[in-house]
Amino acid sequence: MAYEGNQSAEQPGGGIGGLLGVVRRYCRALYGFTLGVSVLTAVLGCAIVGGGFAATWDAFERVRDYADRNIANEDSYVAYADGGLDPLVRVGFVVLVLLLVLGLLVVTVLHTAYAVGDAHATRDGGPLTVREVWRRTRRRFPAALAVNALTGLAVGAVVMAGLVLFSLVDGNKVPGVETTPLGETASWQYTLVGWVLPIAIWCLGPLLYSRLALATAETVLERRSPFVALYRSWVLTRRARWYTFGLGALGMVAAVVVFVLGRYAAAPLDHPVGLGMLWLNDDNVWMTGVLVKILPTAVALLLLPPVVMPLVCAVFARLHGDLRAHEEREESNKTAAPA
Repeated sequence: MAYEGNQSAEQPGGGIGGLLGVVRRYCRALYGFTLGVSVLTAVLGCAIVGGGFAATWDAFERVRDYADRNIANEDSYVAYADGGLDPLVRVGFVVLVLLLVLGLLVVTVLHTAYAVGDAHATRDGGPLTVREVWRRTRRRFPAALAVNALTGLAVGAVVMAGLVLFSLVDGNKVPGVETTPLGETASWQYTLVGWVLPIAIWCLGPLLYSRLALATAETVLERRSPFVALYRSWVLTRRARWYTFGLGALGMVAAVVVFVLGRYAAAPLDHPVGLGMLWLNDDNVWMTGVLVKILPTAVALLLLPPVVMPLVCAVFARLHGDLRAHEEREESNKTAAPA
């Protein structure tokens, strides 16, 4: 690994070779654990979404009755009018929050498990089982959860800042910047403030995540408190800023690619699942339309834990081991140097 400054290109833990060795040696335990987490995630995710549909069943029935009355009277109507949208929005917000919490739990447990596996391999601890991975993971899971929650809040704040700026510009609420009229060329002010600046802000998300991604391994392996672990991750990655940013960017690109491909792959499921929902809800096209709309996205998100997360978690666990070893060697050299 190439460190910044005048540091030599050392690989204390074996770099990519060490990563591949860990994955190959403990593939059954680590990936078996990942598959178990992925299956549980799918079950809980489906339960949350199913609960959301159950909670809005009556609301969707009222939406259908309102639309049917207007159609029978040959009146024009607007979908979800007459207060039909409010209960759906409230339940949708609760479902979204629960899914975000579920995602946080999944990211935390996988980062923790791969940090445990990498540390076990570094110590040459012998065979590793799924049961042992879980036993070691749950010891520091609360601290790791706090670390990932803080990291998510920091990255989410960056993403939200870009969204707020984009929405303000799009709503003509930024002085001196007006939206582009239909059929005309965008002004340089709108292009700069409405597109370039939000994209630049969003790019800070992977950078910030990569600088804080080692905090889980730090709190799990070094018994750091969550805030200290975040600080230590920032300090450790300081010597390899662009390397860690590259890893974060590659992880984000991999997630986007898998997500897009997953949505396309899940598109054929819309028809049979839609027919099943129509049979279940007595031909309520409004409820069925919502399910068909979210189905490809749901399937694509469920593919991320078993496909993308193992590589991302293993890479950052190995990077933590490399940077920690390099730091300890530097401190040892300073101590051994003559006064």
